[in-house]
Amino acid sequence: MATGKVASLKTTILAPLKRHTASVIFLHGSGDTADGVLEWIRSLVQDDFQFPHIKVIFPTAPTRPYTPSGGALSSVWYDRTRISPNVPELLKTTDPVCEQLGAIIQNEVDGGIDKQRIVLGGFSMGGGMAMHLAYRFHQDVAGVFALSSFLNDNSVVYNALKSKPSSPPLFACQGLRDQLVLSDWTNETIKQLSDLNVECDCHTFPKLYHELSAPELYMLKDWINKRLPEES
Repeated sequence: MATGKVASLKTTILAPLKRHTASVIFLHGSGDTADGVLEWIRSLVQDDFQFPHIKVIFPTAPTRPYTPSGGALSSVWYDRTRISPNVPELLKTTDPVCEQLGAIIQNEVDGGIDKQRIVLGGFSMGGGMAMHLAYRFHQDVAGVFALSSFLNDNSVVYNALKSKPSSPPLFACQGLRDQLVLSDWTNETIKQLSDLNVECDCHTFPKLYHELSAPELYMLKDWINKRLPEES
């Protein structure tokens, strides 16, 4: 990635209830914002996504022209020619934002949080971005989660993982009624990651569309607590 001054992203913080010893970075889906996804989460689980010891950081993606929306401006982590796994990745849009998100990770490290006490993840495009961020540039984080997400068929993520002796585990959820991100796309992503020795904890929800749900958020919270246990 490029070096030099990195433009900062707007973030919304869900503060820990007690001493801060770990962090989660949660990336929203395309067209959403930090405040939007946090409001969505709270509408499903109220305050139950707060942790005693974990700061949850919700960044907002930069605004840019988004090709699947006819080039209209949208808050998206990267551009793509269409929402499908069988198109080329537009890395010139992905990698600069990886650098901006990397600055958020570094800020946590500078504040005393070990990278192995940081989890990265997100919903839809946010989950795809988290997989790029972790598996290409920050392989030493504690884990990755991807909710209703996928990687492109020939993703550079897979090539990056071929040279890594170990990688963060993945927690993935997918609704079987999702008509935007098809379950077959998620299944192929999980298969390819598993073949590259990524430990994948995957869950499907038969009645779930392209959306978050309370059951998956509670499962995610349990998984985060296992990856980032409270320190005595």
